[in-house]
This record gives sequence, C-alpha cells and structure tokens, in this order.
Amino acid sequence: MRDVARMANVSQSTVSRVLSGVEGGIPIGEETRRRVLEAVEALGYYPNLHAGSLRGQKTFMIAMMIADIGNPFYHPMVRAVQDVAHVHRYDVMIANSDHTREGEEMFLESVIRRPVDGVIMVPYHLGEEELELLIERTGAAVVVLGQQIRHPRVDVVFGRDDRAMFEATTWLIQEKGHRRIGFIGVTEEFSAGARRKAAFLKALQQAHLPIEPELFEIGDWSVESGARAVQKFLSLTRPPTAVFAINDLMAIGAMEAAQAQGVHIPDEMAVIGFDDIPQATWVRPRLTTVAQYPAEMGRQMAEALFERIQKEYTGAGRRFEMPCRLVIRESV
Repeated sequence: MRDVARMANVSQSTVSRVLSGVEGGIPIGEETRRRVLEAVEALGYYPNLHAGSLRGQKTFMIAMMIADIGNPFYHPMVRAVQDVAHVHRYDVMIANSDHTREGEEMFLESVIRRPVDGVIMVPYHLGEEELELLIERTGAAVVVLGQQIRHPRVDVVFGRDDRAMFEATTWLIQEKGHRRIGFIGVTEEFSAGARRKAAFLKALQQAHLPIEPELFEIGDWSVESGARAVQKFLSLTRPPTAVFAINDLMAIGAMEAAQAQGVHIPDEMAVIGFDDIPQATWVRPRLTTVAQYPAEMGRQMAEALFERIQKEYTGAGRRFEMPCRLVIRESV
C-alpha cells in the first residue's frame, strides 16, 4: 500500500479509502481515484483484507483449488483433504478453476487478498514463477498435484501417468491385438494431456505402428467431447478397433456414443479410460481404465501441508509418487 501511495502521490489512507470503497470525511476526486487504481494495476497489488488483524497469527484456514468440481475424480480427493484438515481443526476453502488459466489466476488473487495458512492446488497452467509469487506474497505453505511442478519450496504429489499410459497402450497392442487405436486427448497446453499423448505415441512407435493423424481427436475432459470424438472415428472408412481416452469422462462419452450407433463394445470397438472414477463401474460394459487413487493423493497432500504449517518439516520441496494401476474390465 505504501508503494501504491508513493506512485499515485497520495497518502496511504487515501489508498485504503479508494480500495475499501469507504469515502469518509473529504470526498475523493475522480482524478485521485484514477491514479490510485492505475498504480494498483501497475504494481500488481492485491489488498490483504485481514492483514491488520491477522498479522503474525494463524488463520486456521487452508485453500484448495481443483480443476473441475463436477468431475467425480476430485470428490474423494477433496474429502480426504477435508478429513485431515478437520483433525487439525482447520476449515477448507475450495475453488474450481474450470481447467482455465484465468480461473487459476483468480484463485491466486483470492488467496493473496484473503490470507490462509496453506494452499493445495491442482494446477494445469500455473508454473514455478506463479508459485514463487504466491509464496512471497502470502508466506503460505504450498502443496500441488502434478509431476510437472519443480519448485524448491513446494511439495509435489504425483502419479506416473505417463508410465501407466505407455504400459496400458502396450497391453492393448501386445495382449489384445489392437493395431489401429484411436486417441482422445486434450490440447497441448495441459501438461497431463501432453505427457499422456507422448507416452501413447511412444508405445505405438515401439510396436512399429504408424502414427495416423485421423486417429487423434482433441476433447476437453468432458463426456460430450468424448462422444464427439468417437462419432468422428466412426465416420472413417476404417474406424479404430480400440479407443483410448485420457480420462474416464471422455471414455464414457465415447462408449455411449458408439453404442448409440449400434457398435458393440468390446467386440467391435474396445474402449479404455484413465482415472477409475466410480462411474467406470456403473456403465455397461464396465470400463477398463487406469486407476489413480485420488483419496490417497488428497490425504498425502494434506498431511505434507500440515507438516509445513506446524513447522514439523521446513526443508526443501519433497516429491511423493502415488501408484497408477491398469484395471481390466469388460470394455476391452
């Protein structure tokens, strides 16, 4: 606030009145208000709403950002974090980024404005630079899910999804005899999508199978995008005999759309997903998928976070690898 006041050539109390919306006493002119807001934007200043009352004290609040609260993959993860937080008598503020950079940046701004003791994140777009800003501005402990993050002060929980993707694709080829496999991924801006696609391509190359662009479709993690992708596959002169979607929601959408067109699964088209959400066992045939363990991931993230909040651990960033496992059901 002092820096903003200096740049705008006003007092700190004027900055406070502009940002709080409380006039009080002498009215603030529009020119003064404009200078303050321009300085705020130029300096990237976010007012800490509770700094005066909470400076040096614990908030007994942690913040958690997930990508999509509608995706069942995240439900056990959030519940596990809440369970661990409850043991420590902490509340959990949960935010949803909708897989967008804007959503992730809004979360950072919110945490900077409203202090918390710790942050758990599932970042798809944010990297080490943004995490450094978060730590510097808040002093909060930070734990993330995602093997792409390598920050010296951030603990990382991750599954080797790339290795699991490679092994599952190799199983489709070697054990199940599929030579023409459709792939439903996401755009390259998502690190998880890029890793899983690279692993899929590596498996094809090691099996000496051709890379055919017509067998690659881009979705958005949703059921609907999986359905659209498989409809394009089915319009081909030679549709794939198997489809690998990089999450279960897209796999389920693909399977249901194929069945709607009279395709028998798995005899005419095999379908495999990734995550092992509860719905994987509800659809018929039940979905073959690569299981991750979101509850265990959430518990590990929360436990690592509270070790830092309580100063039980103050060292360099740690990396916790969680298992991934192929679960064979009836869709392949």
